[in-house]
Amino acid sequence: MHIIDRGQGSPVLLIPGVQGRWEWMADAIDALARHHRVISYSLADEPTSGFPCVDADGFDNYLRQARTVLDETGLNRVAVVGVSYGGLIASELAARDPQRVKHLVISSSPPPDWVPPAHVQRALRAPHLIGALFMVTSPFRLLPELRAALPSTSALVGFIASHLARIVRAPMSPSRAARRMRWMRAHAFADQRTITAPTLIVTGEPGADRVVPVEDTRRMAARIAGARCEVLPRTGHVGLETRPEAYAELVHRFLRTTPAA
Repeated sequence: MHIIDRGQGSPVLLIPGVQGRWEWMADAIDALARHHRVISYSLADEPTSGFPCVDADGFDNYLRQARTVLDETGLNRVAVVGVSYGGLIASELAARDPQRVKHLVISSSPPPDWVPPAHVQRALRAPHLIGALFMVTSPFRLLPELRAALPSTSALVGFIASHLARIVRAPMSPSRAARRMRWMRAHAFADQRTITAPTLIVTGEPGADRVVPVEDTRRMAARIAGARCEVLPRTGHVGLETRPEAYAELVHRFLRTTPAA
């Protein structure tokens, strides 16, 4: 199994979103690794993950993978950070294995009962036909958010270029993304009210997230006792990519100042 292990300090398990690839979080991994030992990986059904995935097990593959990663890295209790779809994996791990999750960070994630917006549902219905177009056009669909996070033209153009290069180097599979969403809809999630780990819910600014509305992510705060909500300024759904240093500082501050469960 291919595991990313960088930095020193208190350990953080960083779980990727629906695109499934750790490479899409590379800048945030480097930023967090200045303060912490960061463990990450690609999701189990990615061929590059090296992890056995059983189709019939659905979403449970990701829980088994997270547990195996912790075992193989010799870690018992860690801070678990889930990004978008990865937040569902992180919160489910916190609910089912509370002894292994010291802190929980959920970033721009859908709640377990989330219904995807229309444009996402269209992509899921025909992933092979419009999935590639959906990915390639995503920087332009997210343009208002990108302009807020990257106000200079050179920074904006540079980010779009690096995003397109990332798609080439670590391509997202539309069919696998669609399957992950189906697995999410079919999974019997644990009651989030049982989560005992101190929890931080990170969102972009209201109205700026064009993928998972901020109000949907914040619904989880009502279910998780003591959960704290924070906004990463000048971002929407991809703040971890557009402002990795600011995101890492926000997470580091929470972990540093909040007593563990």
